[in-house]
Amino acid sequence: MSAARVDKPKTAEIIPGPGFRIRTSIERLDAAFMRQFAAFDTPDVSDQLNRLFALAPAIQCLTGPQSKVVGPACTVKVHPADNLMVHASLDVARPGDVVIIDAGGTSTNATLGNLVCAKAQHLGIAGFVIDGYVRDLPKIEPLGFPVWARGGTTTGPWHKGPGEINYPISCGGIVVNPGDVVVADSAGVVIVPKDDAEEILARMRTFEGKNERYFAAIQRGDFSNKWVQDAVEASGCEVTP
Repeated sequence: MSAARVDKPKTAEIIPGPGFRIRTSIERLDAAFMRQFAAFDTPDVSDQLNRLFALAPAIQCLTGPQSKVVGPACTVKVHPADNLMVHASLDVARPGDVVIIDAGGTSTNATLGNLVCAKAQHLGIAGFVIDGYVRDLPKIEPLGFPVWARGGTTTGPWHKGPGEINYPISCGGIVVNPGDVVVADSAGVVIVPKDDAEEILARMRTFEGKNERYFAAIQRGDFSNKWVQDAVEASGCEVTP
């Protein structure tokens, strides 16, 4: 008797659990509190996070200088050639959420296109931040829906899985947890850890006043570079005529 036929290897199966799971409920900070971050530019927010929480600069705003979003992260992890979990996130994300996607930085397949953007816009999602590429950019731009990604490509994704929603991801070199505050504008994207958001906002308020006064002094010509000279001397840098 011949052995039973095996149609495909077991390694081809998608297994429920880590790597293929959805969490539908996450903790979000108060919406009015988070909106206060919109008063600040991402480079300034990055400074107050010691320059360690900005996404890789290759992830750029693709939808114009007017694009700015602040909101809680709905995190999505996908296989680089697949976007089943991006579609599923539309049923999980709440109005005001920023859907932030770990697609591994792939340029081979797009992570989403104009149809997903149009659906997300209708549902009140604030925007997409993608460590990957998009398709249909000429059709996305007229929507006025904010998108940050590494660029555009023509090749679409598959819709089979696996992937995760609302578990920790890595996007642009930064760990993003569900509910973290995403601050994104034409200069880039910064992640404010939700447990530190209150402290960072207080720092921003203090910094804002100091920076405004310093800039006004510069415009008057009332400034000195002595601190630079002191730093050079303290470092032991060799200076010759």
